[in-house]
Amino acid sequence: MTFKEKYLAGEIEFEDIDDYINEWNGSSSTESLARFLGLNEEEEDLWIEESDEALKEHLDKKK
Repeated sequence: MTFKEKYLAGEIEFEDIDDYINEWNGSSSTESLARFLGLNEEEEDLWIEESDEALKEHLDKKK
């Protein structure tokens, strides 16, 4: 499961995103980081252009 799927299911805290980023950095995955995390384009843009907090608020609305 992706970070987004686990977060929305309440299985992990938002701060665990750092663990997923570290996992992606240490992997040989050809996926983009956003895809690895399970983010769609809108969420990726929000995260890059705004902040972690903006992404968290956006995802919390989907819970």
